[in-house]
Amino acid sequence: MNAPPAPFIPEQHHSALGVGLVVVGFSSPDEHAALLAPARESLPPLFEFGNGMPYVALQQMLDESAPYGIVHAYNKSLSLDELTDEAVDVIVDRLPGKASPMSLLPIFPLGGAFADVDDDATAFGGSRAARFVVNMDAIALDPATLAADREWVRALWEALRPFAAGSGSYVNFMTDYEEDRVRAAYGPAKYDRLAAVKAEYDPGNVLHRNANIRPGGAR
Repeated sequence: MNAPPAPFIPEQHHSALGVGLVVVGFSSPDEHAALLAPARESLPPLFEFGNGMPYVALQQMLDESAPYGIVHAYNKSLSLDELTDEAVDVIVDRLPGKASPMSLLPIFPLGGAFADVDDDATAFGGSRAARFVVNMDAIALDPATLAADREWVRALWEALRPFAAGSGSYVNFMTDYEEDRVRAAYGPAKYDRLAAVKAEYDPGNVLHRNANIRPGGAR
């Protein structure tokens, strides 16, 4: 991401392209500091900001990166079982190609309780074995810049695709709801179960302006 002009960021780093590490802990400040120590020692940050905050404030941390009603946006994502050196090389090589300083590439590590649930136990899309979700966000203030970064997202997605087990990912990180990718996001068995539910409660597919699951048997 590009460093925002936030009060806790030194002015000389405003708008600089770099990598931000967000570590969230729900324990004591001392335990949190111990958790951060290896990262601080192995790769000292240019700057850092740590503070206790309510959970609602944590949820709002990135709101200013995409102000409601005034931005143009497009995104795609992929789930990676591993964040290999080769995948990192692709990201590092292509990250400077974005045109908008608002465009960003959040990477979400998964695991823990998320991985303890069987893939077929819920309607959540994607494999519980995946350890990282790479979300590619084009965000711009004007259509022309969005058009440039839409192509940047699509090219990056294609370059990362060989490192993913499939083309599906988290459906909330989709702008183009291609039917094959929606099906891939859920997996065939789960998609068919959801299609059966859709056939019972919405056989006419009225609710279709989304990552659509067609009613069972519909084409």
